[in-house]
Amino acid sequence: MTDHALVHDDHEHGPDPRFFWRWLTTTNHKDLGALYLWLSLLMFLVGGMMALVIRAELFQPGMQLVRPEFFNQMTTMHALVMIFGGVMPAFVGLSNWLLPVMLGAPDMALPRINNWGFWILPFAFTLLISTLFMPGGAPAGGWTMYPPLVLQTGPAFPFLIFAVHLLGISSIMGGINVIATILNLRAPGMSLMKMPLFAWSWLITAFLIIAVMPVLAGAVTMLLTDKYFGTSFFNAAGGGDPVLFQHVFWFFGHPEVYILILPAFGIVSHIIPTFSRKPLFGHASMVYAMAAIAFLSFIVWAHHMFTVGLPLAGMLFFMFATMIIAVPTGVKVFNWTATMWRGSLSFETPMLFALGFVFMFTIGGFSGLMLAMAPVDFQYHDTYFVVAHFHYVLVPGAVYSIMAAVYFWLPKWTGHMYEERLGKLHFWLSTIGVNLTFFPMHFSGLAGMPRRIPDYALQFTTFNQISTVGAFMFGFSQLLFVYIVIKCVRGGQKATAQVWEGAEGLEWTLPSPPPYHSFTVPPVVH
Repeated sequence: MTDHALVHDDHEHGPDPRFFWRWLTTTNHKDLGALYLWLSLLMFLVGGMMALVIRAELFQPGMQLVRPEFFNQMTTMHALVMIFGGVMPAFVGLSNWLLPVMLGAPDMALPRINNWGFWILPFAFTLLISTLFMPGGAPAGGWTMYPPLVLQTGPAFPFLIFAVHLLGISSIMGGINVIATILNLRAPGMSLMKMPLFAWSWLITAFLIIAVMPVLAGAVTMLLTDKYFGTSFFNAAGGGDPVLFQHVFWFFGHPEVYILILPAFGIVSHIIPTFSRKPLFGHASMVYAMAAIAFLSFIVWAHHMFTVGLPLAGMLFFMFATMIIAVPTGVKVFNWTATMWRGSLSFETPMLFALGFVFMFTIGGFSGLMLAMAPVDFQYHDTYFVVAHFHYVLVPGAVYSIMAAVYFWLPKWTGHMYEERLGKLHFWLSTIGVNLTFFPMHFSGLAGMPRRIPDYALQFTTFNQISTVGAFMFGFSQLLFVYIVIKCVRGGQKATAQVWEGAEGLEWTLPSPPPYHSFTVPPVVH
């Protein structure tokens, strides 16, 4: 039976059940990459709608649209859906699609685990989102799930914990698969240091995932036993300590932040050289910088906890260790800038998103350096300044890099060229929206506006109104992105080997270091 017949049966009998069976049982890395990417797009839109509920309520002071407890449920669910549903599956999807092609491997090393790792996710997110419809509603303790607040959740609580376990299992299986593929299935002659940087970024990320996901599993299991089995891990009345949960959680949570950004470094390290017509500056130093960032991410977790009463020596250690992370991060930003220096730059959509990443991720890095200073963190902690900081890292950071990757490799995936004019429009609408949303939060945070509170003092009204307008602008501009992707998948102008005009043999990705090509590009027939 032809592929076409598998996809389209005659109209009288409806869709062929074999079509669904094929996608359910597929172990092909490209199919699974596509499934991950579509799921992440869906979750990105769901999480975005939750964010718009939050921003609509904050448009003016007072309570307008939702109850305070529902507002806090939205902040909790928005974060969990975006982190575990929007960003992580997108990066796993990109690794599925690209790693075998970049490494010269026939497929991922563990194809059935690959399939299982994906199909756990729809069930996990169904469980997670279903908590909104249970008696008492979803957890309202923030994505950090701090006790004792989160233990006040009703019958939805075990569903939350089980969903988090499933998400962790999926991530660990993805991480094991990436490590097995990179270490065992590289093409002959491709040593580790000859690997493209996207592969390196994922190798490092996979070790982080395997190291810290079980820590999260342990933390939430202890929460479960505290609530239902009479233990007192985090219950002060029984001799436990709620601050212990923060230590365990952030030992997972800080490396998790780098799980969300390291693959982005790899993506941007492919796109900037391509549109600069130059090899990447400092390939080896980029690898060492990523490894240093990953190592340091394990020893800085308590910078999230400067206000809990740490001893002075502890605060000093975590302050200096956090500041040191700025060094390898600065190396990466310097290398991207040096790659563009005196290059023959062109500004197609992937390059615009990569440049947006570099500029705005750097803003997030600077505000992170401010938050690293224990004395001033007493002022910033749990204000909107923190919200501004991590959204500048994760939206123009992680999300922009995913969009850059989609625009960059979509012609390779589909055989069709996306519409460049619409891609640029999507970039500019998104960038204006992102900055309108999050830049004012720096000022309201510095003035002391607390986060996760649905009401606020009158003097913060203007900043919040600007943020809400920006959030709706950013949110609705993503519908344009969905339209561009679907239009490209369905057809359009054929992508050629020279799809990036004037790239002179650097069509799909620049090898780093040269002359090893990540993709074999057929010669152009004149």
